[in-house]
Amino acid sequence: MESIKSLSCVDCGTQNCKFKTRTYPEFCLTTNLSPEDSAWALEHYEGGRNKEIMIASAEVEYEGYCQWTRVQEIMEFARKIGARKIGIANCIGLINEARIFAKILRANGFEPYAVICKVAGQAKSSMGIPPQCEEIGPAMCNPILQARLLNQACTDLNVVIGLCVGHDSLFYRYSEAYVTTLVTKDRVTGNNPAAALYTAGSYYKKKFGV
Repeated sequence: MESIKSLSCVDCGTQNCKFKTRTYPEFCLTTNLSPEDSAWALEHYEGGRNKEIMIASAEVEYEGYCQWTRVQEIMEFARKIGARKIGIANCIGLINEARIFAKILRANGFEPYAVICKVAGQAKSSMGIPPQCEEIGPAMCNPILQARLLNQACTDLNVVIGLCVGHDSLFYRYSEAYVTTLVTKDRVTGNNPAAALYTAGSYYKKKFGV
């Protein structure tokens, strides 16, 4: 049996932090939260543009709830925070999707500026990446440079379209503008990674070992 200390929100069956009419489990992070941690979070919402971002996010969620696509949500969010120049950090495999998104942005009064993942055309071997990785292409993805070029372009908001696992992490870390994601790449499920979760109890049960 798992110790209480190892349990977290995924092990909770009540979600009373939202509903307020149920019972909190013994291991609940809310009821075991230290005053210092709570105060730290609230204090940081007051820093920079964080509070503005939080309010705009809540308004977009409410106004477009089950009505707006994520494309629409991103545009409405951008308007609320005064973001006009929208950076696009895209995978080369989703260049068509990036072009369509840029076209939509232009039609709605935004200024898109994209940097593709293979920018600079740096060889994978130059970074010490194992040679076999070049079998699917010799040029490495360059998320840190993507972030730098978008920083230099002074984008107001950056949008990720299909960066690889890990490459997206580096982009998020080095982007100076706030970042949101439009497309999460999954080459097997047609860029719908949640499909693997929906089928984890059936088709993917053995593969995932659950």
